[in-house]
Amino acid sequence: MQFEISREALIKPLQLVTGVVERRQTLPVLSNVLLVLDKSELSLTGTDLEVELIGRVALEGKAKDGEITVPARKLMDICKSLPDGASLKFEVDESKAVIRFGRSRFSLSTLPASDFPSIEDPAATLDFSVPQDRLKQMLDNTSFAMAQQDVRYYLNGMLLEVASDYLRAVATDGHRLAMHTESLTTGAGAKLQVIIPRKAILELSRLLAEGGEEEVRITIGTNHIRATTTHFTFTSKLVDGKFPDYDRVLPKGGDKILTADRDELKQALNRTAILSNEKFRGIRLLLDKDELKIVANNPEQEEAEEIVSVEYQDVAMEIGFNVSYLVDVLGVLHTPSVQLVLSDSNSSVLIQPTQDSASLYVVMPMRL
Repeated sequence: MQFEISREALIKPLQLVTGVVERRQTLPVLSNVLLVLDKSELSLTGTDLEVELIGRVALEGKAKDGEITVPARKLMDICKSLPDGASLKFEVDESKAVIRFGRSRFSLSTLPASDFPSIEDPAATLDFSVPQDRLKQMLDNTSFAMAQQDVRYYLNGMLLEVASDYLRAVATDGHRLAMHTESLTTGAGAKLQVIIPRKAILELSRLLAEGGEEEVRITIGTNHIRATTTHFTFTSKLVDGKFPDYDRVLPKGGDKILTADRDELKQALNRTAILSNEKFRGIRLLLDKDELKIVANNPEQEEAEEIVSVEYQDVAMEIGFNVSYLVDVLGVLHTPSVQLVLSDSNSSVLIQPTQDSASLYVVMPMRL
């Protein structure tokens, strides 16, 4: 195996795949990246057995086909240390991978490509395409509500629901829920629901950062989901479990509507949060005619109070929330104003942007 490549051409796919490689592995080969050169296309593969990512780059000039695995982090660090515009020569010499640049020479240990585990190809039960920017928006608008290390393992991920005319992402940690729906022709017959693990969602969102309007091909199998573009192929195992019925969580019949400037409300909440209880993060919202008072206090008897002008014409009421949950929602929305739909002090609030109904959020109240 032998090829020559510029630092910039190699570092881009290498950065993609090292994201899924865990630093501490029980199997030494899982700390490695698989390099496969076939007909002037170099592919780099990283995996942790749950998630697999393949990055691709086209080579120019003479090259000798082959395959080998080398330590992912060390190869990444070598590439980072080289100057911009550097051209490096890579070749496999017996059991070592040798990288040359000018007078520099690096010799890396290798493991055979046959030792590298491969996630099976998903037998497609559904195959459709979605623009990368729309898929990224779905993930970014909902992923913050996923649980972390919850014993209810099916909450440590995101529900992807595919119907014939829409694609929906739902995430919840039991205290809040985020949902985003995109109108899309998928070709699905019956409605299909799968749960994608937390790590896979965060990694896929990172991959889609520069995708723009290019299509990403989504393939869903019985145990895996795959996303494919011209630059990468991303495969993840699915979580085996049943996601809660999110429709039952959505508040029905809320008759009190508060409309506020999103940025002004977010800043007021952030300031009030400074003096909230560090552990419980509780704040009180006091609603009155065209006015919202936000109050926080803590065990040190300190108190913060903010008054925000809003549109609200209903009866006065008081309700408590974890301020972090409200700020998280306002942080992913980009519309000038938001709507809070409430029914009483003991019921969840429904938060949605005023101009766009694709996203909606539910936050449970706190007893303070």
